[in-house]
Amino acid sequence: MMMIRHEPQRTRLTIPNHKTIAKGTLRSIIRDAGLTVDEFIELLNR
Repeated sequence: MMMIRHEPQRTRLTIPNHKTIAKGTLRSIIRDAGLTVDEFIELLNR
């Protein structure tokens, strides 16, 4: 398990340490991070 902290809002996210993450779990993590799915994909492609 990994914890990530986003400083401006002091939000903590818990990310499971698995090779695959269930679609619903990933969407929940993205939402908790304050991102849209499109913003998340854009960040992955950088």
